[in-house]
Amino acid sequence: MSSIKEKFNQISPSEFFYSNRDLAGFSNPTRSLYTAVREFVENALDACDQKGILPDVHLTIKAVDPDKPDPKPYILTVKDNGPGIDAEHIPLAFGTVLYGSKFGLKQARGMFGLGATMAILYGQITTNKPVIVKSSSDAKIQNQFEILLDIQKNKPVILKHTTKDISKKGLSVSICLEGDYSKAGNKIRDYVYETSLITPYASITFDDPKGNKFSHPRFVKDIPPPPTIIRPHPHGIDVERIRRMIVESQFEIPTIDDAMIEKVRKDLGLSKKNLSFTSIMDKAKKKWKNLPRQVRVVIALMSFLKMDFEKLNKIRIEDIDMPNKKLFYWDFGDSQSKSIDMDPESQYYKQLTNTVQGEPLTTFLTKRFQRVGPTTAVKFAEFAKLKPEKRMGTLTNQELVNLSDSLQKFDDFMAPDSSCLAPLGAEPLEKGIKKFFNPDFVAVVQRPASAYSGFPFIIEMGIAYGGDIKTGGPHVYRYANRIPLLYDEGSDVVIKVVNDTDWGRYKVKGEPPFIIVSHICSTRIPYKTAGKENVADRQEIERELRLALQFLSRKLSSFMSKRGQAEAAKKRANLYAKYIPMIAEFCTELAGKKKEPNYKKMLETEIETETKKAVKEEKEIGNK
Repeated sequence: MSSIKEKFNQISPSEFFYSNRDLAGFSNPTRSLYTAVREFVENALDACDQKGILPDVHLTIKAVDPDKPDPKPYILTVKDNGPGIDAEHIPLAFGTVLYGSKFGLKQARGMFGLGATMAILYGQITTNKPVIVKSSSDAKIQNQFEILLDIQKNKPVILKHTTKDISKKGLSVSICLEGDYSKAGNKIRDYVYETSLITPYASITFDDPKGNKFSHPRFVKDIPPPPTIIRPHPHGIDVERIRRMIVESQFEIPTIDDAMIEKVRKDLGLSKKNLSFTSIMDKAKKKWKNLPRQVRVVIALMSFLKMDFEKLNKIRIEDIDMPNKKLFYWDFGDSQSKSIDMDPESQYYKQLTNTVQGEPLTTFLTKRFQRVGPTTAVKFAEFAKLKPEKRMGTLTNQELVNLSDSLQKFDDFMAPDSSCLAPLGAEPLEKGIKKFFNPDFVAVVQRPASAYSGFPFIIEMGIAYGGDIKTGGPHVYRYANRIPLLYDEGSDVVIKVVNDTDWGRYKVKGEPPFIIVSHICSTRIPYKTAGKENVADRQEIERELRLALQFLSRKLSSFMSKRGQAEAAKKRANLYAKYIPMIAEFCTELAGKKKEPNYKKMLETEIETETKKAVKEEKEIGNK
């Protein structure tokens, strides 16, 4: 048996993703070029959405050496007219993995804080070139950075920082990365095309490596309201999240420095600088009710330490151990840690207990969760078999587990708040479908808000038939938080719902020219991977997708029926045109007349009537 001890190491997030970049969609030059485009364009659109700015996004891909065969280095640049990023945040935002502004609970295209930095990391490890970031957040000064990422330390390395005068806000990000445009080109063009469909208020321009320009101007001038950050819903919480929320709810012991001592002195109304400990405590008792919480905590600490301001300035509070009723502090004079016992009967003990042990259960529920009122909080405490006044910091590990389970099982919580969501809207979606496909029939629906695991979501769906749509349908366009999903469609919940549909019931047969556009918007899209290409088949989402598709399919079925009737009417008109002249001739001979009846006018009137009726019925069902 080997006697060599196994060595344990810790790696940084950037080093982990350097070794496992497939997880974020950077598996090969083809997929990586497409994913990098996606991440930068989505960041640009998100930045504009948050500030209510109609986006102007310019995407450029340029080969470093055009004559070299693929895969080869490309320079990818994305510019936008968004709010820009302040200079102080740029190095960390573009030189640190898992650093960003997308970790709050709100609807956004990005959600892992990975994408753009992973693209930069991929570019660095394939070409060893820095990312070039140009940003102006005030329309006066533009900051330009050249940054590399220290993979082992997960820190930015600033190679260059310059500034220049500018008159427009916005951000430009440029990286050099290995890619294969000959294989990725179709996907990138499809991505830009489909993004402009689901983001009709954005103007997107793409200059490809071959010198072609693809321009998609905005055709809707109203931007949806920006999503908002919300508090979590009780049904979407686990034990670890509860632990973190308890820490966030606890009041920190204030740092006792010169500034804090001066604040205590001022709030107590003390003019003399060298008051004794007893004089300070007498003054505090008289003004206790009017003192702010920070000052009360300092006074409580002083009561156990038996120290005046001069002595208090020579120590640092280290810990308060409420179960053992001990206060630990560092004595700078003796250079050692010391402890004292706290009297639980003291009037100041409760102050420290409340500070360290956090909020009562009912206060915690009403302040930290959405749509939980005092009455519901008390009912939940009874359901969970916990006292309403129980301090969150005193819960044992088993009580935390029971609390988490009870939050999941309690049925009287209100449904999650969907006002934080920003769906595209039925009208803009319909305009987009009509502009891109010019169909004979189109119908859209926006389902009422629903929720899975405490996360609100809304399903929007459109269906279109005929016009410029190619045969071989249904062609499915999948979106999540306005992101086109182009890869891994086989395991996506939308495809599952479409494939489970019996289209024969809706009079759709063969390989018809029709499309389905599906959009899921939520504060938390349940992607199967960090690559954000397919959505997991959560039961609640699948149900809403089915209901939306069934509603639209019935409309399509009605259209197909009317269309069949219209075609039958046209056939009848054609039959009239074919046989009435023969009947008129035969009748003339039987009557022994020389002049045939004037059937042409009658025939023209009948054909015109049937044709108008057919066209009208087609238009009516197409507009419903």
